[in-house]
Amino acid sequence: MTTTASRPTEGDVPKGDSRLVEMAWDPITRIVGNLGIYTKIDFEDRKVVECHSTSSLFRGYSVFMKGKDPRDAGFITSRICGICGDNHTTCSVYAQNMAYGIKPPILADWIINLGEAAEYIFDHTLFQDNLVFVDYSEAMVKDTNPSVLRRAESTEAPNAAVHGLRTIADIMRSFNPFEGDLYKEALQVSRITREMFCLMEGRHVHPSTVYPGGVGTMPSPSVFTDYLSKLMQVMDFIKRSVAMNDDVFDFFYEALPGYEEVGRRRVLLGCWGAFQNPDVCDYRYETMSDWGRAMYVTPSVIVDGKLLTTDLVDINLGIRILLGSSYYDDWAAEDPFVTHDPLGNPVDHRHPWNQTTLPTPQKRDFDGNYSWVMSPRWFDKNSGEHLALDTGGGAFARLYSTALAGIVDTPYVKATGSSVQISLPRGGNLPEQVLEWHIPKWSNAIERNRARVYFVAYAAAMALFFVEKAMDRVRAGDTKVFQDFEVPDEAIGCGFHEAVRGVLSHHLVIKDKKIANYHPYPPTPWNGSPRDSFGTPGPYEDAIQGTPIFEENGPDDFRGIDIMRAVRSFDPCLPCGVHMYVGSGKTVQKLHSPMFGANHG
Repeated sequence: MTTTASRPTEGDVPKGDSRLVEMAWDPITRIVGNLGIYTKIDFEDRKVVECHSTSSLFRGYSVFMKGKDPRDAGFITSRICGICGDNHTTCSVYAQNMAYGIKPPILADWIINLGEAAEYIFDHTLFQDNLVFVDYSEAMVKDTNPSVLRRAESTEAPNAAVHGLRTIADIMRSFNPFEGDLYKEALQVSRITREMFCLMEGRHVHPSTVYPGGVGTMPSPSVFTDYLSKLMQVMDFIKRSVAMNDDVFDFFYEALPGYEEVGRRRVLLGCWGAFQNPDVCDYRYETMSDWGRAMYVTPSVIVDGKLLTTDLVDINLGIRILLGSSYYDDWAAEDPFVTHDPLGNPVDHRHPWNQTTLPTPQKRDFDGNYSWVMSPRWFDKNSGEHLALDTGGGAFARLYSTALAGIVDTPYVKATGSSVQISLPRGGNLPEQVLEWHIPKWSNAIERNRARVYFVAYAAAMALFFVEKAMDRVRAGDTKVFQDFEVPDEAIGCGFHEAVRGVLSHHLVIKDKKIANYHPYPPTPWNGSPRDSFGTPGPYEDAIQGTPIFEENGPDDFRGIDIMRAVRSFDPCLPCGVHMYVGSGKTVQKLHSPMFGANHG
């Protein structure tokens, strides 16, 4: 597979080079403004030569979780995020099921799968159509690449028969914030998919009916038929969205030769798997290798296009939390909580089970420490490398992993070894359609974004399968959705799931029936980490450092659109505030709005 070995490294940047312009976007935020991207750009050579990713917020969940009743963990950790809180609840419940030794009723797992499928459809649609697409809209392209828009006006859309728009420029107009047809329709779809979610998990985004041992959802036939009815309402929208994505992204490759380099990095992907198979999953660590591979999204670590493992035990044991350039003291002198896993394998001192969070506030220093994000890495025991895995914005890694493993085989989704085939039934207007996502040549901004809408189709197709499975149990008279349990005096547990934007794990240690240690690791620390203890840049930094600049504006009115497309392709957070300054702090642009480009419309 293609790698980015030829890209510049930090050591290649000339000190004091007068050609370099320092530019920063801080904050780039989701809910709270805590992500900053600091760059040095060579406008003569038209590329970014250096990048640092920094977070200005300390959350502290691993600190105040200690001493709590472990049964509260799901409700507390859902508040980590105001968008994907249910992913945290679900992952926490998985970890607790393991620690308590519970196998929930099969119907409960189908219900959770249905809730999570609705969440993927909701969140990916909202982010893609109401946030990412603003960067590809007529309003934005007219401002940053007017020559590209002129070409789009005369370029026929290959999939016009599906989405009904004649030219690429017509699609771009439908992306315009607040007034574009797709933009407005996506807001309606987000309402319908939230309703689907609430039918299964009670409340969005902090579930009220998901617990260790099962769910509190009443499994009446009407609940599932209502869910299915709403799902069918969005089928045609999903088909049109995929067609519009393909048309626009293929056009960018054609209109801007070399655009595949924007946001490109080596294929280093992690996926922790999603959608449990309750016929196989018993949540026991001893059988985790088997039930992990039985998930309906296959877990894996992928390096240069090759599967290193699909084994959740291997994945778990390989996680390392490096401090690197972050604002924390080392916990090397602390006693470990877990020396061996339940299979007898040694557990590293830098594994989340053994982590102690020791915050040390200090001044930001790009030659030293500059972020509140630590540097999660995955240790490859064969090469001895600490790999800076990324999630590809979640969808990219999930599709890549599932396609390459070739395990998933259902009536609606099938992995082939090089692709994923997705069958969507007839909707209100469009006929049945089989979509196929193929493993691409590159891990770059466009392919991360393209994968997102294909995973919306994937989640919708799997939701059909889950509804059928749930209804089969209800028709057979099996409506049990909760299993009683007792909290043990001492236990450990780990949960593996996929938050919308990528890998999510919760690691739990119980002593005296209380939480002794708890560490949730969502995707943003993996993607947004600073340089680690070995000097390896985090994925945001790596993807932006070396990216070419195609924007037609010069330094004085530079929007940074190629950089923003690279950052947002990872789905870092809702970009509700962007501030930009050049050099010593001269402000050239300041926006504070739900998305980049919101001054249009």
